[in-house]
Amino acid sequence: MSVLSKFYDRLVFGHPWLVLALFAVVLVVASLKLHQFELDASAESLVLENDTALENYRTVNQRFDASDDFLVVTYRPPGELFTQEAISTLRSLRDELAALEAVGSTNSILNVPLLHSPDLTLDTVESEILTLDQNDVPLETARQSLLSNPLYPNLLISEDAGTTAIQVNLPTPEKYFDLLSRRNELRERQQAGELDENGRQELEQVSAEFSDLSAREEAERAETIATVRAILDDYRDRAEIHLGGVPMIAADMIRFIENDLSTFGVGVLIFLLLTLIVIFRRWQWVVVPLLCCGFTVWLVAGYLGWMQWPVTVISSNFVSLLLIMTLSLTIHLIVRYREYQQSDPEASQHQHLRDTVTAMVRPCLYMALTTMVAFGSLTFSGIRPVIDFGWMMTLGLALAFLISFLVFPVLVLLLPEPAMRQSAPGKQPLTDVFAGITERFGGTVLTGSLILAVLCVMGMAKLSVENSFIDYFKSDTEIHQGMLVIDQKLGGTMPLDIVITDLQRPEEGQGDPFASDCDPFVQDCEGGDLRDTWFTWEKLERLEKVHNYLDGLSETGKVLSVTTTLRLLAQVNNDEPLDAMEVAFVPKMLPEDLRPILLTPYINEEHHQARIGVRLIDSLPGLDRNALLDQIRTHLTDELDFKDEQVMLTGMTVMYNNMLQSLFDSQIRTLGVVFLAITIMFLVLFRSLKLALIGIAPNLLAAGSVLGLMGWMGIPLDMMTITVASITVGIAVDDTIHYIHRFREEFGRDRDYFATMHRCHQTIGRAMTYTTLTIMIGFSILVLSNFIPTIYFGLFTGFAMFMALMGALTLLPRLILLVKPFGPARA
Repeated sequence: MSVLSKFYDRLVFGHPWLVLALFAVVLVVASLKLHQFELDASAESLVLENDTALENYRTVNQRFDASDDFLVVTYRPPGELFTQEAISTLRSLRDELAALEAVGSTNSILNVPLLHSPDLTLDTVESEILTLDQNDVPLETARQSLLSNPLYPNLLISEDAGTTAIQVNLPTPEKYFDLLSRRNELRERQQAGELDENGRQELEQVSAEFSDLSAREEAERAETIATVRAILDDYRDRAEIHLGGVPMIAADMIRFIENDLSTFGVGVLIFLLLTLIVIFRRWQWVVVPLLCCGFTVWLVAGYLGWMQWPVTVISSNFVSLLLIMTLSLTIHLIVRYREYQQSDPEASQHQHLRDTVTAMVRPCLYMALTTMVAFGSLTFSGIRPVIDFGWMMTLGLALAFLISFLVFPVLVLLLPEPAMRQSAPGKQPLTDVFAGITERFGGTVLTGSLILAVLCVMGMAKLSVENSFIDYFKSDTEIHQGMLVIDQKLGGTMPLDIVITDLQRPEEGQGDPFASDCDPFVQDCEGGDLRDTWFTWEKLERLEKVHNYLDGLSETGKVLSVTTTLRLLAQVNNDEPLDAMEVAFVPKMLPEDLRPILLTPYINEEHHQARIGVRLIDSLPGLDRNALLDQIRTHLTDELDFKDEQVMLTGMTVMYNNMLQSLFDSQIRTLGVVFLAITIMFLVLFRSLKLALIGIAPNLLAAGSVLGLMGWMGIPLDMMTITVASITVGIAVDDTIHYIHRFREEFGRDRDYFATMHRCHQTIGRAMTYTTLTIMIGFSILVLSNFIPTIYFGLFTGFAMFMALMGALTLLPRLILLVKPFGPARA
């Protein structure tokens, strides 16, 4: 016996109360930071680790006074919108929303300028503009004015004039951006190795302040959204009302995560409780495993609180996974303990437990290590929440193993020994039926597995990552209904910004443009300040071509740019396009109160940039974001002659697409690397190439079956289901390891492959079936989620585990019988 084994034996079996006391101290320490356990559904939680898309997104929003920090309230009365009753109700609703402390301003058809006055010209635009709020405008006139305006249709009012929207702006404090900018600057200096001790302390302080401010803002915003919903409920009997907007999506995502963590955690515990009662029928075998599962989750949650690692929608299932995987370890221990009880009923409880630990520590260690390798593959994804998820599960599995071999035996020792359950004479377990099938129909098993493998490969070839964000939520949820109305009636939901930089800047000291033949109001002349502006005919004409191209795409809804402003001014100018001189003076021509609406969101002269805001129709069948983004960039550079460095695509669409593409690349294409790593581990563990290859076969089939099924069913990969393959590999190898280890152990008794297979199916096969059933039952609770990817995650992981069990009970033993990796059978 090694020194470590002697120490373990003396500590656990000699001083169980001391072990329990020390563990209680660890639990108390972990609980000190449980209150800092937090959730995150921000845009930052869905971007690549080194992706500049988020920084570009924030920069563009600051430069162009554009932001996604607003709620959209859709309003559709039962009858006509432009009636005194409907407008009065809309005004009352708007006023209640505007009175909220967190609301900076609101935009609606009530306060936007109406361009219908017969005296309205470019010279009188400031004095002749009227609004429904401040002027007695006939409602039919207002309706015609709003619909004929190039800015408002599909933005604040639907084209059928039946639905309108209130934009509720929730401004972010400047301190947020100041802290963010300072934090990013210090991080860049730290990465470059330019930060001294004072700088590191400042980075730590600034990061803490930013986290605290973000948490406060998030809490206040969630409270505001709850208040907005309460206000809307008072008006739902008078109109069809829905709530949308990025802040609401983020708040609802956090609500769904909280619900998943609590509901599924409790739900899985109840399911596991019932499963343990049905399987073992002894209260000790119910209490001890549940305590071990609870302790594992407690410690991981406490560690996340200490480290301030937020849980995102991607990692929100870590509670369910840890509960299930800890239970899997304890079930194997229980089944083996009961085997020793039946084989040697005269031995003491200490002896049964010592034999159990000695027999199971190696396969369970192998199982934990290979599962940790599978989850460790998530750390290569490049997306911070996925990386954190990988580390969370790796840490959780290590704790699950330690608790199973420290706390489990201690609790069993301190409780009365469970009574031995007698098996009915001559009764064979159900798992032995699979041994008979494998023995009699071995060729059919191999042929069926080969056909299934081919079908899996064909299905995997059909996989894609494109999906509708709207379809992430059940159709009866407000988030789905609100996004659908905005998508179909008000110009689309997914924002995309195309920013074009004017790279041709004038050099200081260049000559007077009026001294040449070049007209500076029309062309980019070789000198002079007028060249340092977007407001020349030539530049605005190029921007108009971009606008028209984007507006003509079937995937786009509302498109807004400086072209929209020019068309609006042309309408004011008696439907005559502005001439070159008028174009040059547009910035001076616009009233100060209209500049934030018509100018600054689209032109930034300081940074020589123009922005075109696009919203995509997310519910459009067959929407391929990645292909669309490539198509837009290619058209702008190849057809419209912009240089590649002039064109920047940003916004939520770009960040979301980058995340999906990265997940696809890092998980699907590196799945072979994961299998290679596990095969190498099998080589180290079993010291046999034959056993390593045999062991990997059913796991390949299990992972391939779930991905192939998704491909055949046309279900795209998303932020949740993309991880099913790695998780399946991680859990499925457990059955393989336990079966091969037990087969090697049993084979030494009589060197009879067929008899050994039957004994393995009757013993370890039963434990494998119990664990798989508990996993499948545990994951089935996820179908109650409002988040569709979570539902798919539960269903496909359960299916994958079923396929892994079938492979371990049929294909794996058939390959062992065929290859005979343990040497020749006894004659």
